[in-house]
Amino acid sequence: MHKVWVADDDNAIRIILDESLSSSGFDVKTFSTGDDVVTQLKIEEPDLILTDVQMPGMLGYDLLKHINDNHENIPVIIMTAFTDMQAAIDSYGGGAFEYIPKPFDLDEATQIINRALEKKPATKGLKTKPTTDIIGESASMQNVFRAIGKLSNTNATVLVQGESGTGKELIAKSLHKNSPRNDMPFIALNMADIPKELVESELFGHEKGAFTGAVDKRIGRFEQANGGTLFLDEIGDMPLDSQTRLLRVLSNKEFYRVGGDKPIKVDVRIIAATHQNLNNLVSQKSFREDLFYRLNVIKIDVPPLRDRKEDIGALTKYFLKNHSDSLDEELRVLSPEVVGIIAGYDWPGNVRQLENTCYWLALMTPTQNVKVQDLPSEIKDYEAEETVSDSWEESFNSWVKNIASSVDKDLMGITNKKLDKIIIRAALEKTNGRKNEAAILLGLGRNTLTKKIKDLGI
Repeated sequence: MHKVWVADDDNAIRIILDESLSSSGFDVKTFSTGDDVVTQLKIEEPDLILTDVQMPGMLGYDLLKHINDNHENIPVIIMTAFTDMQAAIDSYGGGAFEYIPKPFDLDEATQIINRALEKKPATKGLKTKPTTDIIGESASMQNVFRAIGKLSNTNATVLVQGESGTGKELIAKSLHKNSPRNDMPFIALNMADIPKELVESELFGHEKGAFTGAVDKRIGRFEQANGGTLFLDEIGDMPLDSQTRLLRVLSNKEFYRVGGDKPIKVDVRIIAATHQNLNNLVSQKSFREDLFYRLNVIKIDVPPLRDRKEDIGALTKYFLKNHSDSLDEELRVLSPEVVGIIAGYDWPGNVRQLENTCYWLALMTPTQNVKVQDLPSEIKDYEAEETVSDSWEESFNSWVKNIASSVDKDLMGITNKKLDKIIIRAALEKTNGRKNEAAILLGLGRNTLTKKIKDLGI
């Protein structure tokens, strides 16, 4: 029977994990502090330790370091309610087998424990501890943070896939900052911005006189990134001829400048990104299959903002604060109506569009208080299509959580107002605008319905 220790200052968590893991066949021992674990480790060793981060006395990360320094054969799983990217980096970079955001599924936690007991942690010791501007508490962003954390201190080739505006370059920079190359250059190149005939010159440089207009020797992006990271954004737009040369460089780690006759050796980590489906491009013969497999060593899928709406509130606060400070303006305060509109909008331009909107509000709003009329027209005039599906409760739950994260009071009033608007419109649509029939359908008096229609601006 495997011995599993649980360290958490929350008595309820200890009880739940004790009961669940014991019923799964583990010999469980619980502790309320990291110091108690260290004391017990002088007497015996478990097969695995599951620890919280925030505890009185010794923190979970300090306990993790102590275990790695003195009991390196014990796998450690970190539990934390602080679900940002830094938590993932600190956990994986510090040698944890896995990091589990709270609240977590008990069955999933048991599966992770079983996996940890089958193999040892892959890395020890965090080399860098940078800050990050990537924000997100949604489940989909937790997967992104996990990937970045697990890739810390590695040189693995990574393909970042996601819609325009989702923050692919920000993720590439985070991968670079958390790699052994963090003190070397990070060079970014967007393939979609370069004329086809200049791609190879941009990537590999050229010799003087190599072509018309080449009046001087030029150092290409590969040489500029030597020892560091080259980020190739929108890799799907790279011409086929250039794909062949790129594949050769990735295979041989050398290239020739355009017009050159001497091979140039480079040591460059490649991070590529695209908003396109490279599998489809391969099928269409517009992207080399061998290059695809060379780039697609590790893939990170970045979710669109419409699929992580619970992060909109935190992102909005962050961008408004940043832009208000940079413009030396008062911090803008969103009205409850604006919060509801921003939460319900689909953000086709993703995080970039949200940031640009926050800049607009910080710059253009005439007063500190942002009202509906202050929003850009494409947002304030937007009406989301109301669809009914099996997951409507989940979507509604995410919407309410997002509003709750953005306001300090009157959550019920804000959500009720939005719901009233949706329900009354549905009733009026069914009755072809006949208020008497709509009032009966809604169970309201005619005068009450008329007043609500006026108050809600329907």
